[in-house]
Amino acid sequence: MKIIIIENELYLAQSIAARLSEFHFETEIYSSVKEAMEIEGDVYLLSTNLPGQNCLPLIERHRDKNVLLMVNYINNDTVGEPLKAGARDYIVKPFMIEELIRKIEHFHKFRMLQERNRFYEAYLDRLYDGIELELDPEEITLPLVIRTNYQRIADKIALQLNRLKKNILAYISLDEAGWADKLDKLGRETIAYLPHLEKLKKGEREKLYPLLEGKRFLMSDNSGEIETPFPTLTLTAREKLYDQEEILTIDEYVQYIVRTFQYKFPDTELSKKLGISRKSLWEKRKKYDLFKKK
Repeated sequence: MKIIIIENELYLAQSIAARLSEFHFETEIYSSVKEAMEIEGDVYLLSTNLPGQNCLPLIERHRDKNVLLMVNYINNDTVGEPLKAGARDYIVKPFMIEELIRKIEHFHKFRMLQERNRFYEAYLDRLYDGIELELDPEEITLPLVIRTNYQRIADKIALQLNRLKKNILAYISLDEAGWADKLDKLGRETIAYLPHLEKLKKGEREKLYPLLEGKRFLMSDNSGEIETPFPTLTLTAREKLYDQEEILTIDEYVQYIVRTFQYKFPDTELSKKLGISRKSLWEKRKKYDLFKKK
């Protein structure tokens, strides 16, 4: 990790750099904002006590990085305005090097979690892109049980709720051991997502319902047959979709493959992969209205 130190007191800057090097950080020292403006680093230790210098342009330029203020005292000029401009945190001089490292590593972990979260969001958006919802997640009132013939419908609603709500969503699958303990420990500010109600036996469901009293949750039932004491909404997939937990008929499988891959492979290759003739593929397209959209 490369740390840029902007400090006009050379002895202090060198002292900080020497201590940071003991923890295997790479450092560079600059005495002015102008010198450091074009330098790329991971962390910027910026002194706000630089006579005649405006720190804000450097902060705004590197606001996507970790700009950490080193201040002699706290007021609007040294802390307030720089934080508004994009600085991440501040530390008051004199400080312990361990406290500085703690702040640096804390933000580094935070950035890693942000990047990981963006990756998962992009991946899940792609994974659930083909699932259309006739329900606006903003209109959902909890608690709610979703009855559906396709588990991913409930999953997509839960994912959208996770973005809309300020509360934390906790995933507690009812087909896994320990769900009762997890529910019992659920915090007041947490919303539970409980898939696979259909996997519970009658006695287990009778144990579940009292645990849910007073809690906010979204629960899914793929059987469409279970009665609960909670508000229920039925959402049915308009087309039969593939789910890893079910076995499709040959016709259902052909429909799924054609619908999923018809824009990736020409009909010649698609029929070959399915082990049927092009004529048979055309007949199935006509029967199930699977022709490509122009």
